[in-house]
Amino acid sequence: MQPEVSSVSVSTALQAPFAVGGPSEIDAAIGRRLLSIALSQGGDDADLYFEYRAGASYSYEDEKVKAVGRGITLGLGVRVVKGDATGYAYCEELSEAAMSEAARTAAQIAAGGKSVTPVEVRAFEIPAFYPVKFASIDTLPENKLELLRRGDRAARAFDSRIAKVSCSFVEELREILIVTASGKLVRDRQPLLRFGVSAIAEQDGKRQGGSGGGGGRFGLEYFVAHPPEEHGREAARVAIAMLHAVDAPAGEMEVVLAPADSGILLHEAIGHGLEADFNRKGTSNYTGRIGQRVASDLCTVVDDGTIGHSRGAINVDDEGNPGQRNTLIENGILRDYMHDAISSRHYKREPSGNGRRESFRSNPLPRMTNTLLVGGKSEPEEILRSVKRGVFAKRFSGGQVNISNGDFVFSLTEGYLIEDGKITAPLKGVNLIGNGPDVLTKVAMLGNDFELSDGIWTCGKDGQSVPVGVGTPTVKISAITVGGTKA
Repeated sequence: MQPEVSSVSVSTALQAPFAVGGPSEIDAAIGRRLLSIALSQGGDDADLYFEYRAGASYSYEDEKVKAVGRGITLGLGVRVVKGDATGYAYCEELSEAAMSEAARTAAQIAAGGKSVTPVEVRAFEIPAFYPVKFASIDTLPENKLELLRRGDRAARAFDSRIAKVSCSFVEELREILIVTASGKLVRDRQPLLRFGVSAIAEQDGKRQGGSGGGGGRFGLEYFVAHPPEEHGREAARVAIAMLHAVDAPAGEMEVVLAPADSGILLHEAIGHGLEADFNRKGTSNYTGRIGQRVASDLCTVVDDGTIGHSRGAINVDDEGNPGQRNTLIENGILRDYMHDAISSRHYKREPSGNGRRESFRSNPLPRMTNTLLVGGKSEPEEILRSVKRGVFAKRFSGGQVNISNGDFVFSLTEGYLIEDGKITAPLKGVNLIGNGPDVLTKVAMLGNDFELSDGIWTCGKDGQSVPVGVGTPTVKISAITVGGTKA
């Protein structure tokens, strides 16, 4: 018996070779045979990860198409686990010889042990959090180029001071097949797209940039609710607003985080510290603190791979476990970490659906999906009115975080001064400096306006990148050090 692949319709040309009926179909019998080779030296566990990825990218600059690219990758990754050690090998063809050699290579981590026989493999049903009628990559390139033109025109029409606009569209369809020594056989198709617009405004010798964009696990129907004009105007709005930016104040002060994209601070400064591998190795600030208070009692943090069509959604993680909603911090109390198979065995609990990898060339690791700070009860206007003088942080760019202790520095691409409860001057050169766990204890008010980011974030860890989502309501933090240039 073969499981149905998730509900994403594609043409025959984009079906994986290892799919049911494909030229190199992988079934339960082949999977079990390869697993037997992988476990032949005495490994404790093993899995097979087949991946077929079709991707395309388009860029539009100076009102003309700048670049178009398209590519396909195919391969098998074989993992064998022995205690805390992992053997990993991959191949880029699906011949019997190549797959068997990869399995034998991975098996060497347990060389000299007693052969283990995998259990009978059977189909495993998974949820469908991102049904798509037609994958975007399965539609004509002209459709995507017209979206870029529309975004460009909207940005230029926003204001005569917009001097330069560039737009991008990136899409992929990833089909995976996972076969595990515990007997699972799982198939999934994962669509993904991202649209972006960057604009530069010029006035009196000043130049400022702004960006807009979004996406997720959608087909082109995404642009019905989020037309490219919306993203183009947003990029232009930010660029124009920042033309009037003044030097940022410096010192410790109250900070209000805007909803949605401010969640990237949560993701980087707190989320990584809740990934179980860091805690298993004792390198996280949260190690050994399950059941302890680690945040304000206003704070409930969840990681949720089940949010429909979101960038971080997963029907199944890259170890064959269904996507889940996991409560990490509940009313300020640390409840759990995010787990892959290795850490879940270490902590003697079920996998949390957070075993993720960049590709068949990579080992799975505990990774976030959509990491969220749950909304509170305060009105956003009430939160602003409570601040005498502070900073309103709306958009973030890069940052640096020390996972072991949570210390961070984040730069703002859009921020404003708050004076007497009102948002006033735009600010330039704003850095937020602090400690993630400490900041969570200083959450003084939470808005009732929770928003999920619109599909733009990618997370890096150990050289691997995976798509993620973040989200927050409006958040008031009683004190953060603002690194500015004006006292």
